[in-house]
Amino acid sequence: MRYSIFQILGQALKGNRGWKPVWREPEPKAEYDIVIVGGGGHGLATAYYLAKNYGLTNIAVVERGYIGSGNIGRNTTIIRSNYGEPGNIPFYEWSLKLWEGLEQDINYNAMVSQRGVLNLVHSDAQRDAAARRGNAMRLHGVDAELLDTAAVRAMVPGLNFDSARFPIHGGLLQRRGGTVRHDAVAWGYARAADSLGVDILQHCEVTGIDCRSRRMCCRPSCRKASSR
Repeated sequence: MRYSIFQILGQALKGNRGWKPVWREPEPKAEYDIVIVGGGGHGLATAYYLAKNYGLTNIAVVERGYIGSGNIGRNTTIIRSNYGEPGNIPFYEWSLKLWEGLEQDINYNAMVSQRGVLNLVHSDAQRDAAARRGNAMRLHGVDAELLDTAAVRAMVPGLNFDSARFPIHGGLLQRRGGTVRHDAVAWGYARAADSLGVDILQHCEVTGIDCRSRRMCCRPSCRKASSR
């Protein structure tokens, strides 16, 4: 099922009583090609891209709680590529590009909001560091703007610019940066991975891995599964 504005309007008129679960509650298989321990953002994204990009669908994601119950349950995170090290900039720029197309890719509202990321400058040394970082970003084709105090004041007029401890002397702005809702990312990846055949096993805690028999041991409530 793909979400659309027509479905949302139709469900609103029906009191939102027609929605179905967005992923399955499958029985564990006796064997999987790949078992991913942890149903957070990283685990679910790994399962999704393995299925989408490489056609590997005999995958289980095992999570001891429910999807969205761990660290991924935080409300928001910052998305950005405003780094200064040569190896970090292209890595995080690729990540930011994934964020920019994520909601269309997985057909889910992860609340991606590119309202910009502004790092304030409080000293001459910080201004020099911000200028170096901004130049490094631009050399890699990444957007960056070094703002003076007047430009920051026009953008965020409510700040205390004359603080004795942290006076504001400008800032480094990446307009493409922003925020995203963490738990919605997990739910979106879970739904998308499930639609490609990935099994998501909630409330299934891994208690050990036997490397000799290549078996994974879980709590009694979960049937044992092995990965080839």
